[in-house]
Amino acid sequence: MPRSRTLLAPALLAGLLAAPAAAQVELSMATSWGGGPHLEVMAKGFAENVRRLTDGEVVITVYPAGTLGSPLKVVETVQSGVAQAGHHWSGYDWGVDKTAVLFGGYAGAMPSEHFVHWLYEGGGVELWKEWRRERFGVVGFPCGSHADEVFRHSRKAIRTLDDFRGIKLRTSGAWAEIASRLGASTVILPGPEVYPALERGVVDAIEWANPAINYNVGFHRIAPYVILPGVHQASSAQECVFNVDVWDGLSDRQREMIELAAKITLLEVWMDFNNADVDALAKFREEGAEIIVVDAEFVRRAKEETRKWEDETAEKENPWFRRVLESQRKFVERWKNAALYRSEIRNVE
Repeated sequence: MPRSRTLLAPALLAGLLAAPAAAQVELSMATSWGGGPHLEVMAKGFAENVRRLTDGEVVITVYPAGTLGSPLKVVETVQSGVAQAGHHWSGYDWGVDKTAVLFGGYAGAMPSEHFVHWLYEGGGVELWKEWRRERFGVVGFPCGSHADEVFRHSRKAIRTLDDFRGIKLRTSGAWAEIASRLGASTVILPGPEVYPALERGVVDAIEWANPAINYNVGFHRIAPYVILPGVHQASSAQECVFNVDVWDGLSDRQREMIELAAKITLLEVWMDFNNADVDALAKFREEGAEIIVVDAEFVRRAKEETRKWEDETAEKENPWFRRVLESQRKFVERWKNAALYRSEIRNVE
């Protein structure tokens, strides 16, 4: 499978400069985000990159969650033509096809560095686009990412599996099933409802995103415990989707520039958020949150149940799940060699 490389080579730059002016295309974008970085940095950042790279030929107007359709059904909104484009997390479609969480990130996801390389060097983007066309009749590809999420912002301390049992937990995707196997009671809520549900005590704990994003949202101000590590999601990708008729009506150059905008946005936010995570963890402590790392047995059991879930789902789900899972597992196996030269750097006095 060819690698997804998009480079602004001299020939491409020359082609862009020589390209004739085209009529402006205006697209509406439905999202899963009520506000915060997912909306302002990822979705609107992608739209701005599209505008710049197409020299204003393609203009995307981004709408907050619920404006153009259900926050959890962005793909459905795009399929119907209510919006021409969408920005969401692919895992919200796990109820239709569980393959969605393999692309979006889940408890069995590879580390984020591996994941980004799999997308662009291991054929992941090509698989993603083929899967969306075949299974949903839309065009989809990654356009945002970040690394390990905060495992939980919780109103109760969680250190062991016993502490976790009985917790009423807001989550989504595969972890909704895996966490239930570990004893939690799971609730699926769209983004705009997560903060008020935790604030009012409708749920005991929530998972949302990485430390930097969560700090900006302010979960630590209403839930005193920040639980690590993010065993439910070691990496994540957000997705841009387009109505297939609208996409096919764009010029080759416009489509190429939109995909380039997606790649640029993903790399920009991946580096920005991951770098900001370092400061966010310090700020949690400074503002009175208690950071708790769950014990090794919890992590072991979570990985064990995840592997079982993967194998069981691969047996009963459509062939796409197994195809993507096998691609990811082979990539992780190949990348084991990275440990030979990427050992931990220790301070030497």
